[in-house]
Amino acid sequence: MTTTIIFTIASLSLLGLVLALILYFTAQKFKVVEDPRIDDVETILPGANCGGCGFAGCRAFAEGCVKADSLDGLFCPVGGNDTMKKLAGYLGVTVADKAPQVAVVRCNGNCDSRPKSSNYDGYTSCAVMANLYSGDTDCRYGCLGQGDCEISCDFDAIKMNPRTGLPEVDEEKCTACGACVKACPKFIIELRNKGPKGKRIFVSCINKDKGGVAKKACAVACIGCTKCQKVCAYDAITISSNLAYIDYNKCKLCRKCVVECPTNAIWEVNFPVRVPKRETADVEQQ
Repeated sequence: MTTTIIFTIASLSLLGLVLALILYFTAQKFKVVEDPRIDDVETILPGANCGGCGFAGCRAFAEGCVKADSLDGLFCPVGGNDTMKKLAGYLGVTVADKAPQVAVVRCNGNCDSRPKSSNYDGYTSCAVMANLYSGDTDCRYGCLGQGDCEISCDFDAIKMNPRTGLPEVDEEKCTACGACVKACPKFIIELRNKGPKGKRIFVSCINKDKGGVAKKACAVACIGCTKCQKVCAYDAITISSNLAYIDYNKCKLCRKCVVECPTNAIWEVNFPVRVPKRETADVEQQ
């Protein structure tokens, strides 16, 4: 009896030792040696894990930066240029500055200019609503107002305005991570350059219907009249599918298109208030 017990214990111990050795050598053969710089790069990053860089998170972005020959095409929108310069300094490479961007809502159809033609009574979600029908107004391109963009933002930078029914972006908080862009089923949110001193001009509409149809659905819709394009001296405005678009890389912020637009579909942000022509004339006479 005693001999059997001793033999059993010895056999199991020997078997355990053999299996442990097999596991050890297997682990050594297939182990993945990770570059220790990845941990250091990850500590430089803000740790937001927002995915705005195009990677699954900060760890994946750190791995991508370490493995890449250069940082061209790699950018952390939350950390910005300062973080990328620190990262480049650590890795011993150079990186070019990137123009800061901000999320822009390209829909200006509030409750007054874009009246409702039906009532939605369902789950509060733009994605769900978009799958059911085109929206509760006659504009099938505009904001659905259910706040998916607000929910997607980890930085509290976008809020739904209950009076207008439209989302509003706080440019001081916005990191241009692009989460709201992905969350919007109507694709009305776009990342654009902030511009010098935060000044920017853009068409706050994505309606591609013909002018009369678009104007009937929303008083401030772009009607594709081409007036803005004709007045632009820098070839910054293109008209496609009855819709104007301003290329922020070409726009010189002259604001001529803003004045020319008959429906006020073109927005100017962070510019000084315009002085009416009549008041200007009175000042000159005095």
